[in-house]
Amino acid sequence: MLISVIGMLIALRAQGRVWWCRVGDLSPWSSDIWSAHNSQHFFDPYTFTHILHGVLYFWIINLILSDYRLRWKFFLVIFVECVWELVENSNFVIDRYRAATISLDYYGDSILNSLSDVLSCAFGSFLAYKLKFWRSLAYFVATEILLLFLIRDNLTLNIIMLIYPIDAIKRWQMGN
Repeated sequence: MLISVIGMLIALRAQGRVWWCRVGDLSPWSSDIWSAHNSQHFFDPYTFTHILHGVLYFWIINLILSDYRLRWKFFLVIFVECVWELVENSNFVIDRYRAATISLDYYGDSILNSLSDVLSCAFGSFLAYKLKFWRSLAYFVATEILLLFLIRDNLTLNIIMLIYPIDAIKRWQMGN
């Protein structure tokens, strides 16, 4: 697992990602998804979507590889999230986010934010394991609904808007 994370950190730095927020605020939390601080600090509202990544990845891996040992399942969850962080911070995906979603000023995650995203995903997979399917499903749905009302975005909308943007959703997210 550690090798996957270190490899991701090195690759992100090679892509030109900064270690911490360019604006310079040292706070570990940034709550404003509309500011230059979004995805630059250790935690932000999207941290919760990365916890959901872990829940979702664990469900899928546990379903497909039910006979595998738990540590291999956790390793695969971390590996998939590390790959996602590299893809999410590629110029192609960043440009797609900026063109199709509410993330108009998104220029990629800071390296420490990506590390936090991986740790959040690991926590989500642990939750899915401990809570089992039905309780983790209730957690998943509750988190999605809470994010929908708090920031007008969540994992489901993020996926929809990245793959097949819908103008009505984008207008609603922007408050229009």
